[in-house]
Amino acid sequence: MTRQDTTTRAPGGTAGAADQVFQVETHGIDPIPDEERHGGAKDLFWLWFGSNLTFTYVINGALAVSFGLSFWQAAGVVVLGGLSFFAISAAGLSGVRTGTATLVVSRAPFGVRGNWPAGMLNWVVSIGYTILNTVVGTLALEAFFADTGVGSGRTARAFALLITLALTFVVALWGHATVQFAERWIAYVLAVGFAALLVFLLPGADTAGAAVSPGASGWSLAFVVMLAGPFSYVPMPADYTRYLPRTTSMRSLTWYGALGGFVSSVALGIAGVAAATQTDMTDAVAGTERLLPGWFQTLFLALVLGGSVTNSIVTLYSSSLNLQVLGVPWSRSKAIVISAGVTAAGSLCALFLTDFTSSLLSFLSLLIIVFAPWGGVFLTDMLMRRCHYDGPALHAGPDGAYWYRSGFHPAGVAALLAGMVFAALTCDSELWTGPLVAPLGGADLTLLGSLVSGVVYRVLARRTVAPHADPS
Repeated sequence: MTRQDTTTRAPGGTAGAADQVFQVETHGIDPIPDEERHGGAKDLFWLWFGSNLTFTYVINGALAVSFGLSFWQAAGVVVLGGLSFFAISAAGLSGVRTGTATLVVSRAPFGVRGNWPAGMLNWVVSIGYTILNTVVGTLALEAFFADTGVGSGRTARAFALLITLALTFVVALWGHATVQFAERWIAYVLAVGFAALLVFLLPGADTAGAAVSPGASGWSLAFVVMLAGPFSYVPMPADYTRYLPRTTSMRSLTWYGALGGFVSSVALGIAGVAAATQTDMTDAVAGTERLLPGWFQTLFLALVLGGSVTNSIVTLYSSSLNLQVLGVPWSRSKAIVISAGVTAAGSLCALFLTDFTSSLLSFLSLLIIVFAPWGGVFLTDMLMRRCHYDGPALHAGPDGAYWYRSGFHPAGVAALLAGMVFAALTCDSELWTGPLVAPLGGADLTLLGSLVSGVVYRVLARRTVAPHADPS
């Protein structure tokens, strides 16, 4: 039974009162009791499908072409990037096994204190992307108001911002059940609209045009752009699987979640590739609009708004759990007010005071130096433990098995640092160019930091990390 109404029953016939649609969720990072587990793997398809129906992937596809790739080369990179959702979705099994959030589970590879810095950076990234999505959604809604004669100017922009923030905050405040419910139903509408977008863009695509040789730089930058989005979800998947029954199979969980993210990200990425072979996509929204029939342009702006909101809901919700991991002594519903307040302030600054959006985006993209290696350690640890953790120890602090040495796991911290050093040496971004980029022919190998950190962790922890033996 999927969670589509306010009366869904948990296994055993008792109502999961802590996780009702349109009611404030009472749980945070505390383990979800078995009697309150509910739903099924199919729910994950709509969660990842809806949250990735965002215009960002259109922009990413267009960027791949701007790096010198042909239509088919760029489309191939888009597909390979979409396949990464299989790893993201599989990581959700940790939530099924432990009943808690990803950034609690990651105490196992890093230690309780060693997990804190990445947790802080993840909160910054979550809020940063929520601000960017809010700004994009606000500008799209402002343009929608102008096209429909509602109004224009600063008042219209302020009203558009208020609506965009409200749509995001209210759903995220209600919590897990409402997030899944909203992602499903918004996805129905957005899927139809973005399917029409594909119909308009694909026929005119230049599929025969020869690409300027992209070289190592072009190929690597295209892969970084395509994989950065999925990698940003690594600290989140258990947040949305922790309510699933323990009997949920890894195969079904992985396939449903992966297909959701794959279908939406690949479809929109290819739309961006097609658009970039036909027009200048420096301003991706304006460039795409030029290729659409006049009657569809206003609806297109509504699609941009909807995609921004669905993605922001997921990141804002996870940020509230993130704050609890960092030690904020509030309930999830109270902690989310902090995230919403920072998002509102950042969005106001970007829209009315100063244009810091491009600088923020550059800063966020640079943080892949941390999150690619972090993801490598986390996923390697999950495989080594076969996703079997000592659940109570994750919350036990100094008294638990994951306290290690003064709260730090030496193998995890050392592997993370090794991956970060490699990523920093091979990173090519606006804010930082690593010293190995030029000798590598301009290639950006930042994402391989995840492989480096994973291998180092496997070597250092092979004798000490093993699946937890469940006494039951």
